[in-house]
Amino acid sequence: MEYGPTFKKYINVLSHEGGSDLHFSVGAHPTIRISGFLSPMLKEPILTPDDTLGFLKLLLTPEKEKLFLAGQEIDFAYESEEKMRFRGNAFFQRGSIAIALRLIPKVIRSIQELNLPDILTTFARKSQGFFLVVGPVGQGKTTTLAALTELINTERMEHIVTIEDPIEYIFEPKQSLIDQREVRIDTKDFETALQSAFRQDIDVLLVGEMRGPETMSAAVTAAETGHLVLSTMHTNDAAQTVDRIIDTFQASQQDQIRLQLAASLSGIFSQRLIPRISGGLIPACELLINNKAVSNLVRERRTHEIPTVIETGSSDGMIDMNRSLAELVARGEITVESAYQYSLNPNLLQKLL
Repeated sequence: MEYGPTFKKYINVLSHEGGSDLHFSVGAHPTIRISGFLSPMLKEPILTPDDTLGFLKLLLTPEKEKLFLAGQEIDFAYESEEKMRFRGNAFFQRGSIAIALRLIPKVIRSIQELNLPDILTTFARKSQGFFLVVGPVGQGKTTTLAALTELINTERMEHIVTIEDPIEYIFEPKQSLIDQREVRIDTKDFETALQSAFRQDIDVLLVGEMRGPETMSAAVTAAETGHLVLSTMHTNDAAQTVDRIIDTFQASQQDQIRLQLAASLSGIFSQRLIPRISGGLIPACELLINNKAVSNLVRERRTHEIPTVIETGSSDGMIDMNRSLAELVARGEITVESAYQYSLNPNLLQKLL
C-alpha cells in the first residue's frame, strides 16, 4: 500500500462526506465518523499492523515517533499538503498501533454559525474572569472556545496566548496579537507555560485543557489578577465541574481554592452535540453564570444546589440543559428519544416535554 496517496484518498472522502473523525485500527476497515455515527469504508481493505505503522510514519516526525514508541501513546497535530489540519492521537491496542484523527475546520465559525446562544459572546467581551467550556470528548468544546477567541481577535486589541496539546485551530492575528504555544514543542508542559505567562504581558489566556492542581491553580490566579482565562474540562455539567476542580486539590488547599473560584469564575458552559432530524448535529447546552447566589454556594460547599439555581435562573441568562433539550424537541430539531438519551435528569425532562 502506498500510504501517502491512500491517506490523501481517505481524507478526501472524510471531507466530501462531511465527517469529523478518521480511525485506523488493525483488523478493521478505515472508519470515519459522520454526524456522530461511525461509518466503515467497506470498499477499502482491512488494515494490517504494517498499514497502521505506515500511516503513523506518514503522520509523525521521527522525533515524535520516538516519543510515541517510548510512551506508547501521543497527541499530535498534522497538516496535509491540501492544508487540511488534524488533531491526532496514536496508541497501542493488543500490541498493534491504532490512530484517531479529528478534522479541524479551516474556518473558525462564529457563535451564531455554531447555533450557540448569543449570551456566550458576553463572556468573550469581559476583561477578566475564568470561563470554562465542558462536556465529554467530541462535543465541540474546542470549536466553541475557538469561536470565543476569534471574537476577541476581531473586536479588540489584546495579547492572546494559547497553551495547547497539540495546537488545533490556527488563529490569524486581526485586531489582537496572538501567540500559540504547543506543549513539548514550544514549552515543557502546561504548568511551566502558565507560570511563564505571567511575565508575557498577556490579556487573554486560552488553556487547551485543565490538567492537575498546578494548572488549575495558575489559571484561577491569572483570572484573579486581571486576565481573561478560557479553558475546557471533561466533565458533564457545571456542578460536577466545580466539584472536580476543588477535589483535584489536597484537603488542606480546598478552602482556599473555593474562595478563589467563587471570586474569579465568570461562567461554565456545558454542551452536547445531538443528531439533528434534518441531518448533521445541533448543540444542546447548560450555562451557569456566576452571580452572588452561585458564589455563595461555591464558598459554602453547597455545589449540589447549583442545578436548582440554573433551573430557576433563566431571567439572569442561565440555561438549563433539560429546557434546552425540550426546546429542540418542540422546534422539531431533535427526536424525543435523543433528548432522553442526552438528558442527565430524564424525570425532569419528562415534565418539560
